This record gives sequence, structure tokens and C-alpha cells, in this order.
Amino acid sequence: MSLTFQTPSPLRQRLRPLVWLAVSYLLIGVATRIALLVMTGSGVAPKPLHWLYAFGAGALFDLATFVYVAWPMVLFLWLVPTHRPAVRNAGRWLAWIAALLGGFALCWGVLHWIWQASLHEVWPLAIVVLYLLPLPALAYNRRSGRAYLLGLSLALLFGLLFVAASELVFWEEFGVRFNFIAVDYLVYTTEVIGNIRESYPIGTWLALLAALTVLLVWLSRRYLRGNDGGTGFGQRSMLALAWLVLTVAVTAGVTGDMKERTSNNYVNELAGNGIFQFFAAFRSGHLDYAKFYRTLPEAEAYARVRTLLKTPDATYVSDDPRDLTRAIRHPGPEQHLNVVLISVESLSADYLGVFGNREKLTPQLDALSDQSLFFENTYANGTRTVRGLEALSLSIPPTPGDSVLKMQNNENLFSLASIFNDRGYASEFVYGGYGYFDNMNYFFSHNGYAAVDRKDIPKSATIHHENVWGVADEDLYTLALGQMDAIHAQGKPFFLHIMTTSNHRPYTFPEGRVAFPQGSRAGAVAYTDWSIGDFLKRASAKPYFRDTVFVITADHDAASAGKASIPINRYHIPLWIYAPAHFKPQKVERLTAQIDIPPTLLGLLNFSYRSRFFGYDVFQLEPGRERAFPATYEKLGYLRGNVLTALEPQQKLEQLTPNFVTGDAAAVKTVDQSLVDDAVAYYQVAANLFKHGELARRKDDSTPVSPLPATDPTPAGSAAAPADSGPVAAPATSAPTPARLP
Repeated sequence: MSLTFQTPSPLRQRLRPLVWLAVSYLLIGVATRIALLVMTGSGVAPKPLHWLYAFGAGALFDLATFVYVAWPMVLFLWLVPTHRPAVRNAGRWLAWIAALLGGFALCWGVLHWIWQASLHEVWPLAIVVLYLLPLPALAYNRRSGRAYLLGLSLALLFGLLFVAASELVFWEEFGVRFNFIAVDYLVYTTEVIGNIRESYPIGTWLALLAALTVLLVWLSRRYLRGNDGGTGFGQRSMLALAWLVLTVAVTAGVTGDMKERTSNNYVNELAGNGIFQFFAAFRSGHLDYAKFYRTLPEAEAYARVRTLLKTPDATYVSDDPRDLTRAIRHPGPEQHLNVVLISVESLSADYLGVFGNREKLTPQLDALSDQSLFFENTYANGTRTVRGLEALSLSIPPTPGDSVLKMQNNENLFSLASIFNDRGYASEFVYGGYGYFDNMNYFFSHNGYAAVDRKDIPKSATIHHENVWGVADEDLYTLALGQMDAIHAQGKPFFLHIMTTSNHRPYTFPEGRVAFPQGSRAGAVAYTDWSIGDFLKRASAKPYFRDTVFVITADHDAASAGKASIPINRYHIPLWIYAPAHFKPQKVERLTAQIDIPPTLLGLLNFSYRSRFFGYDVFQLEPGRERAFPATYEKLGYLRGNVLTALEPQQKLEQLTPNFVTGDAAAVKTVDQSLVDDAVAYYQVAANLFKHGELARRKDDSTPVSPLPATDPTPAGSAAAPADSGPVAAPATSAPTPARLP
């Protein structure tokens, strides 16, 4: 394709670099899609219609994105004079600087008026000011303008190639184009950049990208030699105005979900554009449920949730239709056992031998399945650590957009720790990295936990390994054991929530622990398993071990992508409740939501307490009422039986029959409106309660609840009976027979 014009005009001559950039960007888009398609493998069947949609719709999204990408070039072509610099003396420099600062202040004022943006949030506008600063001092037809144009072209092309390479890495990890995860990670540049440096040969890659950039610019250099035969500022201003109108039109008329026109989520993602999806996710980071999703009349939504949350062990304490507070009552005295809740980074169920994995990655955990209450059908709330922490501490459905952990006004909420604290427990959140990441320390320290992290490890402690995410799991468990020893010495029971890090890229761990290679997911999983076995072995020598309950689960699955928008197999996580002196081993086949873990644990401890949790004690729940809440940052799932209902922005809805093994899903023939209304009610009420501060802990939440008389019949599905007294065996190393998948 020739980039020359039949009848050259001054403006067309000047626009040659813009055409060069457009062609370069579209070719990079095609190359990126081809690479992603190859990486997807069997996820996209070799159907011409799939390819046509992915590349055809993708080209349209690339063109829409180019409207934004081209702005640095458009500004250059607009502002740089043709023959002589416009700014040549001190007076004009001062006027130009004043105009730039005035424009910055105006933009900040508009953003503050519309979105209450602070200076801290709009500082990237300063980059625009610095970019614009030298442009009027250049001349397009002189050496200064040509040198600047060459530098700008190199920078833009390098940036586009870098984004394309980053998309390949992101796709390998998450199976999608840039989304809310990418936006979220930009907040924590230390960890993210460190993770990239430790996981990939980033220096080599950057050098190769730079060399490729120089080569491509050199090969296409004749298309950058535009000569301006005499355009005026007014003529160029019409171009800038037209580009501004086009930008506004694209912003108003094109949305990220327009690409979702097929039943295969991989095809939809290929049709998208990473840059466009990134900024679309940035805009949707704070989604107001009532504004973007289906709703019921408020009275109906609350009434429906009150009915759904009623269980045989629960009685509402108030007739207020908006009050979800229940008195949970069990017969007999409470067992104030110590509790250690371990949320393991990215521990997918399909890594375990008990679920059919043949790589022998988890001998310790496989053996523990025969010694514990082992829940075979547990499903996570989301695909990020904050979603798991939210579910395990607050027992609420996931909120659209940001997790509650990262929202404002997330202090003093009704939490699992608050229930333990009312009984004299010392509650701690223990993390092997720095807890400022994902706002963990702030959230936990303001919701009943003492936050303990990497900085609290004694300087004299032996650290066997560490990477950007934190110390090795065995060193984290050493820190936790020290905390447990100290609390026990004070004569208090303890509740520790431990969050691990080793099963995360770059997948590095101490040498000599497992027979799997460093830097591999298999090695990280095997080390995770080894370290848990080692932790339980060390804990078994402690005087408090007999009266300690170990709850081990995952924060989320290791992967989140699939053909379906919510691939249900990517939410399947394991759950062990291990206290052999108190609970008989048992396989629990019932569907269990991640938010059911806190109330189920409290039920096993025989606690009678006030609750506003959305989770169930699964041992008290009548059969057939089980459900789970698998969700992405904007698609809110509700799993009940064999039907998955997904609520989406713009009041959209999907109802699917999921395949629990492959993650695929087929649309139901007839929508079950009752399940839709249940899903809407759960998510609407949870979001509304948080928005209006009604998830906050109240003074009367500490009101003692009288237990049921010992003569009362035990509610349906009562907890496992205590085990016989006797010595506790350490976890074995042989794997039991694999359990059934759902």
C-alpha cells in the first residue's frame, strides 16, 4: 500500500506521519491477534467465522483506539509552525507557559467538578503540559522539527510494541486482554515491576524491542519525511478540532462490551483492543450497582434476601425489613478453640491429586483430605486475592468494580474477627509481603485484626528465600508460629488469618524442598504443599495444637480465563477444616460458597452469636438451598444447582448451564426468573448496605445470644461429631483415591 497522495496538498503532506502511525498501529494489532490466537490453542476452534469476527471487529476496535493513541502526533502536527518557531522571546515563552498552566487548572477544575478528582489523581496531566511545552519553539520544515518528529515516532512505535508484548504476557497469565487487573496493578508499581523483573528477562526484551523499533522506523523512514508547503495555524486547527470531535464521538459511542457478540469469550477478547479495554476498565473501577445493573423494588429485594438468609439455626432480631441481623443459636457451650485460617495464593482444586491431578504436586494436602472435614465443591468469589480476603473476613457477595478492601469507608465493618474478639480472642492478619499492597493492612487493622507483615519479621530471623511478593511460605509460617506462641503465652485464644505468597509468579522458593524446577507453577504448587505440611508438623509440637482448628483454602484459582465469561471450573477451590481431636474426618459434597466458610467455622465451634453475614453454615442448611457467587470485576455470578446466572452492566443478563469440568457454558432455553430475582436481590442488597454504611459493626452486635437448650433437637444437617480423644497423627505422604468432580 502506497502512502503517497495523487494530488499533494500542504495539509496532506503534513499528515504523512499520522498515516504512517495509523498503518503501523493496525499492523501491530493484526500481529498481536495472531500471536494471541496461537497462544489460545484449542480455546478457539478453527472456524472461519470466529477468525473473521476476531480480526474484523478487532480492526474496528483498533481504529477506535487509534483516535486516542494518535493524540501526541496530532498535537505535534497542529502546534508546530511550518517555517519559523512561534515562540522566540521571553514574553511569548511566558504567555505560552501561562496558557499551559491555565489549561491544566481548567482541566483539573472540570474533572473535580464532574468526578471530585483530587490533584493527586490528575497529576498525569502534567505530562501533557511538559510534552506541549517545546512544540511552538520548533519548525516543521527545519531540522529541529524533523528531529523532534523522528524522536516522537520512535517513542510512539516503541510504546506500541511494548504494549503489544505486555499483552502477550498478560494473556499468558490471565487469558484476556488488559482489564481491571491491569488497572489495579498499576497502583503497586514496586511489586508489579519487581515481579516482571524476577519473572522475565526484561532487560533483554526491552533491548530487542528498542532494536526492532529502530529497524522499523529506518525501513519506513521515507513516509516520515513529510514537507509542509505552507499550512496555516487556522487550517491545522480545523484538523485538531475534527480529531477532538472524533474522540468525543468514540468515547460516547463505543464501549468495551460491544465486542461481546459470540458465545466464546476468547473470541470476544481477541476482537477487543488492550489499550481500549484498559481505559474502559479504568472508567468502570467504581461501579454503582443501582446505576449499572438490574434492580428490584427495594422493599422486594430486602424481603427476598431476608427469606434467602433464614436458616434453621437463625432468628431475625428485628422486624425492620432492612435489618439482616440474625441470632445464630446452637445447643450447648461454645468451644473457644484457637483458629488458624490459611488462604493460599492461587491454589486451584485441579492441582490436587484428590481431584484427579496425576503430577503428584500435593502429597501433604492429599493426605490431609482423609484427616479433615474436606469440602469437595467449594467455589471462590472472584479471581483476585482481595476477593478471597473479602469473602473470608466479611462473608458478603462480591461488589462490582473494586473490592471492599480497596473502597473508601471500609472501616469498622461486621467481620469474622469481631465475633472472635467479643470472646476474648486475639485476632491477627499475617502476610509474608508488605501489607500496603491491595490496602490489606489498612483494611484488616480497621476491622478487628492486628496487621502483621514482612516488616514485623525480626532482623535476626533466618529468611530461606524471598522475592518481590514476600518471604517464602515456610518463613511466613515461622512468623505466624511466633505470633501464636506469644498470644498463647498471654493465656488468650487466637484467631490468625494467614495469607501466603509463594504460589505466585515468579514461582521461586528455597532450594532443595521439592523435586520440581524453580520458576515453574508446578514447583510453586509443590513447595506450597510442602510448606503447609512442614507448618502442621511444627505446629503439632506446640502445647496448643490439640485445641487449634486449621482452616485451609485458596484465595482464588490460579487461572481465570475460559470460553465462557464466567468459566466455573476456574472458581473451584479446595477447603480443609483440620482439627482431628475435635472433628471427625468427613467428605462434604455439598456446594459451598467461599462466603460460607466463616459461618460454617463458627458453627463447628458451636458459637451462638449475632450475624449479618450473607454466608450459610452449610451443616445447618436444608439440602437444595446451596449457592455460590463466582464473579469477575463487572460480571456478577449466582450459581444455584446447575444454573449460573450472570448479571452485567447496562442491565444485561445471561443465564447458563455450566460444565463444571471444562468451564464451558450453554445458554438455558428458558430463563428461570426466580433465580434471576434471587441473584439481583443478593447483589443489590449487599451493595446498598455497604453504600449506606449498614455493613458497619454496631454496639449491639456484641449482645450475648443464649444457646439452644441441650434438649432441643439439633437443626437440620448438624455439624460433624467430635472425634474420639487420642494422639494426633502428622499428615501422611500417600494420596488417597481421587474424589469425584461435580
